[in-house]
Amino acid sequence: MAKKKYTSYKPSKTLWQEEIPSHWQETDLRMIYTENKVKNIGLVERNLLSLSYGKLKRKDIDNATGLVPASFEGYQIIEEGYIILRFTDLQNDKKSLRVGYCPERGIITNAYVGIVPNEDIHSKYFYYQLHFLDTIKYFYNLGGGVRQSLSYKEFKRETLLIPEPEEQIKIAAFLDYKLAKINRFIQKKKQLIKLLNEQKAAIINQAVTKGLDPNAKMKVSGIEWLGMIPEKWRVWKFKYFTKILSGFSPEQVKFLDEGGVDYFKVEQLNNIDNRYRLNESTWRIDDAELKKIHPSNILLIPKRGAAISTNKIAITTDRSVFDTNVMGLKLNSKMVNIDFIALWIKNRNLIEIADTTTIPQINNKHINPLQIALPELDEQQSIIDHIISEVDNIELTISKINQEILLTQEYKTALIAEAVTGKIDVRDFEIPESIEDESFEDLEEELSLAAENEADYQTEEIEE
Repeated sequence: MAKKKYTSYKPSKTLWQEEIPSHWQETDLRMIYTENKVKNIGLVERNLLSLSYGKLKRKDIDNATGLVPASFEGYQIIEEGYIILRFTDLQNDKKSLRVGYCPERGIITNAYVGIVPNEDIHSKYFYYQLHFLDTIKYFYNLGGGVRQSLSYKEFKRETLLIPEPEEQIKIAAFLDYKLAKINRFIQKKKQLIKLLNEQKAAIINQAVTKGLDPNAKMKVSGIEWLGMIPEKWRVWKFKYFTKILSGFSPEQVKFLDEGGVDYFKVEQLNNIDNRYRLNESTWRIDDAELKKIHPSNILLIPKRGAAISTNKIAITTDRSVFDTNVMGLKLNSKMVNIDFIALWIKNRNLIEIADTTTIPQINNKHINPLQIALPELDEQQSIIDHIISEVDNIELTISKINQEILLTQEYKTALIAEAVTGKIDVRDFEIPESIEDESFEDLEEELSLAAENEADYQTEEIEE
């Protein structure tokens, strides 16, 4: 769709917009919305809704989790077309989306501001306008108090842009259609990434448990979950090639602003490259204060808590120490390749190794008796080389798809901004009856053209 501008513009009195179409008006939010005051007295409504990253979603009122009230009578009843604003904790949470459009009757916490539209406006258009303000983080300049919150009384004098009623409907319908199409495209791309990750996992699983030769003679491994293994492979327990290293608590070390050696905490096990090698830690300690510093090439895993279920693994590249929530595995390099073991553990999954009866945890008793089928060192290296070759191609494809998704999301945000602020005129746009009949290739082609049009449009803006 080639972008069409309005014929004339005038200055805007808002803090966030320089100009608007000449026939648009501006007014305080209080002139077109009122604050919702309807409480759920007598529990007349049981459709519990929550605001999650800009979307209102249903929750089971009988099995609600989190901060659940003693009674839902204090919740507000909201109807289709109401807008929900979460103006709490503006100081600390600057990532969440705080504006939601109510698609159905239900109840939501009274901690949020619910606003009710006047009958002569199209609320979906104004939702998109407030969503635009949300994406540019406009609300974070408002509010007060220790945690920086904002009430309706404070927000109601904010200025909104008012197109003609028919135009409000046109803009909202245009965005509904375009965003549904874009979201479908993004969902398809995410499904493709999921399939590629499954393919990657299958390649790794096959290589580290069965080897590379599909015609190799097989034998029973004696390991229930593993089944058959190549005849030349041997089954070992980890205790025969692994020394388990302990960490140091923060109280046992002296932290430095610079110099010293790396000190790794659980959260830093994410800071790795695509070979699981750790980048330099943000925590440095005085190595003169400790009698023992661990050498490089130590495989690190979390010992307890939720980090186990995220299957974190990392390999040190220099002398370092780590805290007591991390376990270090020093491997016998004459028996095993550390990359092979890292991939094997990642494939096996830490949660399968851990004790999960209470809080997930991994101790010596879980690692030492752990059984693995191993080929000779040279075959381990061949397997690693094969995995790297195959997985790198998949990772490159995933990276390109993620970049496509990022650019598409940026285009989506820009499209909303341009439509609700009058930078583009969509009044003549004809909306097809359905997007379901359009092929995946059609979506890709349109978004590619949209990106080119965006570049041309920006060039025109600069030249003007």
